[in-house]
This record gives sequence, structure tokens and C-alpha cells, in this order.
Amino acid sequence: MEMASWTGFFRTLGYIVLFYYLFKFLARIFAPILMRKAMSKVQQKMQEQTQQQQNNNTQQQTSKAEMPREKKKVGEYVDYVEVE
Repeated sequence: MEMASWTGFFRTLGYIVLFYYLFKFLARIFAPILMRKAMSKVQQKMQEQTQQQQNNNTQQQTSKAEMPREKKKVGEYVDYVEVE
């Protein structure tokens, strides 16, 4: 009975080691591919955001150029002094 438990233990240990090295091997193959894909998605999102910001800036500049500015003086600047 004791021999069967050692055999099962070593078999389980062997599977764990086998899966560990298999995972390491597959990670070396697929990790660079997944990283490139993730980086391209991030780059694409950043480009879209940059284009949106540029579009917003040009729209704001054109709307500011069309609207005349009013030059009103609202009031004087008052400096408050602390009373003791």
C-alpha cells in the first residue's frame, strides 16, 4: 500500500514539472506575439485620441475666430487688508 502512494506522488510530481516546462516553452513562443498585438492596440487608441484632440482644437480655433470678443471691464482689483 505504501509503494502505491509513492508511485502516485512521483507521477503527480512528474506531471507538475512537465506542465511547468511546457508552460515555459509555450510562453516563450506566444508571449512576444501577444505583446505585439497588445502594443498595436494601445498605439491605435493613442492615435485615435490624438486625432480627436486635434479635431477639437481646430473646431475651437475656428469657433473663436468667428465670435467677436467683448472687451468689457468688469471692475477694479481690490486688495483686502486684514483688520486686527
